[in-house]
Amino acid sequence: MPRFLQNSCAAAQRELGRAKRQPMYFVLTILLPVVSFAFFALLFNQGAIRNVPIAVLDEDNTTLSRKVVQMIDDTPTALVSYGVQSMEEGERLIREGKVMAVVQIPAFFEKQILSNSQAHIENYVSGTNITVNGLLSKDIQTAVTTFTAGVQLQILMKQGLTERQAMAQLMPVRFDRHVLFNPHINYGYYLSPSFLPMMLMIFTVMITVFAIGTELKNGTAREWLRTAGDSPAAALVGKLAPITTVLFLVSLVMLVVIFKIVGTPLNGSLAVILAGTLLFILSYQSIATLIVSLLANLRLSLSIGGGYSVLAFTFSGLTFPIMAMWEPMQWVSRIFPFTFYTDIFVDQMLRGAPVVYSLPDLGWLLLFVVLPLLCLPRLRRVCTEEKFWGRS
Repeated sequence: MPRFLQNSCAAAQRELGRAKRQPMYFVLTILLPVVSFAFFALLFNQGAIRNVPIAVLDEDNTTLSRKVVQMIDDTPTALVSYGVQSMEEGERLIREGKVMAVVQIPAFFEKQILSNSQAHIENYVSGTNITVNGLLSKDIQTAVTTFTAGVQLQILMKQGLTERQAMAQLMPVRFDRHVLFNPHINYGYYLSPSFLPMMLMIFTVMITVFAIGTELKNGTAREWLRTAGDSPAAALVGKLAPITTVLFLVSLVMLVVIFKIVGTPLNGSLAVILAGTLLFILSYQSIATLIVSLLANLRLSLSIGGGYSVLAFTFSGLTFPIMAMWEPMQWVSRIFPFTFYTDIFVDQMLRGAPVVYSLPDLGWLLLFVVLPLLCLPRLRRVCTEEKFWGRS
């Protein structure tokens, strides 16, 4: 073991020298990750979706119709930006992307209400963005429902009922909804723990492939292996240890951005998140090592590694729940460490789950870390046989 450590330290010292001579190390391990964290921090600064522009076609233009428009405009999501004169004009605004919805209040709206007749309000929502569509529809429906309840309450009270009796008759069954872990529907809480680790993941794969791939491309792989006493394991540990250290320090910046700048709550264990983050980095370094060892081609390895990394977000369950996926796709989601890391993040960040619930996810991440053991013979071969060198 002491000999192994000496060889690993020799390889690490050599890697630090290479990092000083090649600016790409600094760009991929520090500059671009930190810039991407800052970008997403600014993007999620507002947190929730607010003031989505909509148009209103008020064909009645009475006190009650204007009251409905005002109540819709007072909702958090909707902002009445246009008062149109026809549905054709409203349709044109939607097609041009200037509004996300058109609300139509028909003629004789107030007259129908005062005569105890049923009145209709039409809402046309663009379905191009499912998230905005859902929030906008909910808020507009809530505003109209509140207005309707107010009208009915006034009618019942004029019939001699007290306010309490009128409310009981108006709402015989009361429904209370409790959002447990993100009551403010803050998208910063939801997206920052996914997008920021995704950027860390991408740059982890890229710098690992670059560090090993350039040894093959430049024909220095045999020198790298000799520095580590001809031990591929020591060579790999020595090469990746400095990169892992820097990436873990960068990940601390990521956590500061998530918890302090974006303001995401931390309801669980920070120690579990830190352990999961370290295993997350090691997992993707292991996968990158496997890819570049098998392909022995820098450009192709970067392409395959980048594609594999981007697919991880799709199968993470953050946009489409894993439990709702086709069962074979549920199994596919398990080939990405990102899936288990996001589970750890959500459990410890928002849910405040006991540590024991995150142990299986930590175990899965640990399994990915042993992947380089499978490729050590292949790594020795590509480092010693010149036919694998010089590939771009």
